[in-house]
Amino acid sequence: MRLPVRGLARRLHRAGMSEVHAHWRRQPIQPDTVLYESFAGNGMLCNPEAIFRRLLELPEFAHLTHIWAIAHPEDYAGTLAEFAGRSDVRFVRRGSSDYHRALATSGFLVNNATFPPQFSKRPGQIYLNTWHGTPLKHMGFDTPDGPSASANTMRNFAAADYLLAQNPFMTQTMYRSAYKLEGLYNGAIIEEGYPRVDRQTLSDTQVRDVRRALDPSVGADLEPDARRIVVFAPTWRGASFQRPDDNIDQMLEARDEFARALDPDRWRVLLKVHQAAYALAARRSGVADILVPNSLPTNQLLGLADVLVTDYSSIFFDFLATGRPIVFYTPDQTEYALGRGLYRSPEQLPGPQFIDAGDAAKAVRRAIDGLGDPDGLGDPDEVARYAAAQKEFTPFDDGGASDRVIDVVFRGNTAGHRIHREQQRRPSLLLHLGAMRPNGITTSAFNLVNSLDHEHFDVTVTYPGGPAATKMLETRFMNRSVRHMPRVGGLNGSKTQHLRRTIADRRGRGELDLTDPAEQQVWEDEWTRCFGDFRFDDVIDFSGYGPLWARLLLHSPQATRSIWLHNDMAADARRSVHGRLIHFRSLSAVFAHYSSYDNLVSVSKSLSEINRRSLSDRAPADKFRYARNCIDGAGIRAGASLPIEWMDDSVPAPPGLGVPRSSASERIFIAAGRLSPEKNFGRLIRAFARVHASQPDTRLVIVGGGPLRASLSDLAASLGLADRVHLIGQQANPYSFLAAGDCFVLSSDYEGQPMVLLEAAVLGLPIVTVDFPSVRDALPAGAATVVAQTDSALAEGMMAYLRGEVEAAEFDDVAYNREAVSEFMTVAGIRSAT
Repeated sequence: MRLPVRGLARRLHRAGMSEVHAHWRRQPIQPDTVLYESFAGNGMLCNPEAIFRRLLELPEFAHLTHIWAIAHPEDYAGTLAEFAGRSDVRFVRRGSSDYHRALATSGFLVNNATFPPQFSKRPGQIYLNTWHGTPLKHMGFDTPDGPSASANTMRNFAAADYLLAQNPFMTQTMYRSAYKLEGLYNGAIIEEGYPRVDRQTLSDTQVRDVRRALDPSVGADLEPDARRIVVFAPTWRGASFQRPDDNIDQMLEARDEFARALDPDRWRVLLKVHQAAYALAARRSGVADILVPNSLPTNQLLGLADVLVTDYSSIFFDFLATGRPIVFYTPDQTEYALGRGLYRSPEQLPGPQFIDAGDAAKAVRRAIDGLGDPDGLGDPDEVARYAAAQKEFTPFDDGGASDRVIDVVFRGNTAGHRIHREQQRRPSLLLHLGAMRPNGITTSAFNLVNSLDHEHFDVTVTYPGGPAATKMLETRFMNRSVRHMPRVGGLNGSKTQHLRRTIADRRGRGELDLTDPAEQQVWEDEWTRCFGDFRFDDVIDFSGYGPLWARLLLHSPQATRSIWLHNDMAADARRSVHGRLIHFRSLSAVFAHYSSYDNLVSVSKSLSEINRRSLSDRAPADKFRYARNCIDGAGIRAGASLPIEWMDDSVPAPPGLGVPRSSASERIFIAAGRLSPEKNFGRLIRAFARVHASQPDTRLVIVGGGPLRASLSDLAASLGLADRVHLIGQQANPYSFLAAGDCFVLSSDYEGQPMVLLEAAVLGLPIVTVDFPSVRDALPAGAATVVAQTDSALAEGMMAYLRGEVEAAEFDDVAYNREAVSEFMTVAGIRSAT
């Protein structure tokens, strides 16, 4: 019982914190309060610390109250003691009730990373995100897992009133490009250098304080160790900032190699690890005298250091401002560059690079011998690279960055400062893609996004974040120009409000958020939580099945809002699986919002007429329109050319699919789709039974999974077809299976736009399909043989194929896509791009 009790306790704690957060979000903003956070509460550090200390020094800001969020205050006793006597400085534990109060009510928010997923900026709050360094290694969408890894960062950037850039390179490479803020970010980028670099200029008193922080064994009444300092500062390794690799032993070995090259009576070699790896390093025994404490601001350490040894850490950008030597020790430079990626090659770095620790140690020795010599940095090429790097990366790190940033953020003065604001030059689209499950809606969404002209349209996609989305993006191509904003975290607001919504939905009052002010506020807050201050010209719920998204997208700032209808939606609401109406409640809530959308877009002309008639009580007739789905012809043909690979090895390969056919005359009927009632695969199996009785040299293969798989298998067995009807399940590449078939067959009761027919036509398969309202919109006349929706008619159509009376489909997918994209732009109200 222990685990369930712990799980319940965690849920109760989260629920309690949600109530606390909701309570404080209803309280007034405190305009004279500043909340600071660095590295998720990992100390009083970085740019927020420099801004905070400078504000304390300026008399005009004496009215401000300063709150620091610290994850583990017990680890920062010295920091807390420094400000113990001040009423204007407070500390809160990150994640506590006091933290939620500060996050919800502080007038100014200053962070060098990200606030947690529940953060949603309120009107009246001013948010400065300083970030924590000019990037050398790839960031954001330039990394392999960019969409998922960047989700919370994108939310924070979208909400920020100000982003801080150390230099023009950071503005362009990180913010505009790596995080795709160009053309959409609605705040201001302050390009005025880094406040934390101001802290590298130390007074004599500060020098003594830093030396004592580095050597706690020295008493306050004694002169601290005066040995000169080499700082070894490697970055973290691993796939996740939250779970760094434990390579501390390798770091310590390299540090010892550097130390052995130097006179221990004159030099100390200190290890400064990244915030992400500090906890791992601190657990090692015997490191207390060489590990730089996390509570010491990095830039004060750099102000004392004579030589810096690093690899890919952004720390070297700050150190450039000192003019002192840098040695790069990059033992894994090849694999790191290939895996994570770098914005500068090793040959461009402002210092010598080595993959061997011994060689790097010799370079440290040479750098020490050259201290004080203008040419001591190395050969002329190295000197030139160093000077060029200073000009590019530290042009504004002159000791006054804190004052300039304070002038912009806290005084509101932008005149005379380097401020960049994005200009929206292209129409901007936000598309909700759906749950990112392997189904037709997801395929159609990817096809649409990849068919758009990304030079002329700014496209953002959103979807539920999580493993399903990550897996889908790993297996399917999406144009790299697309900006991803997966939804992470959950709705804010009280549990009482959430209960009211649930009850209203069950009673058929799904439009509560359009009539109740408290509910409206929940969804307006949720829009801000997910998309910050971003503004879109067109907002599109391409899925159309989720009430959360149907509600959320209606609370966007002014935009043209469209929702897609991929099926006979009234029929889908009544669809039963194993006696349960699986979509009734959710679609009822979606239907309640139809009248608030500008466009209700079906995926075929005939389907639009069906939805217009069946949903006439939900929205005016003139809102119902249609736009056909796009098709990825090139991708289908490429997939079809690949060898068959089974997703589930436990399913035996039927003859003709991965193994030879039983005979040269054998014919394979192929079908594909979800094994659910509206697809009526039972009709297909019964029709095939008639065909097989007349023509035994035939097989039926059905690609797809779903809730009716067991009952369909039983049906085939009852008809004596267990070895002739093959339910092979869902496949990662269905096109190689379709291409192995001889004739494609569709047996659905109804479809929105039967995309599988288009896929079969792209592959040039003969097609036999039953008749339903949207089937004649799907393909050009004559591309398929259409029969009545009966077992006997379908069997006769399949027999017609065997007699040679059903010809291979002819289909121009390129011309079709041009028309489909044009229809999409027209019905969604997207203005033409010039």
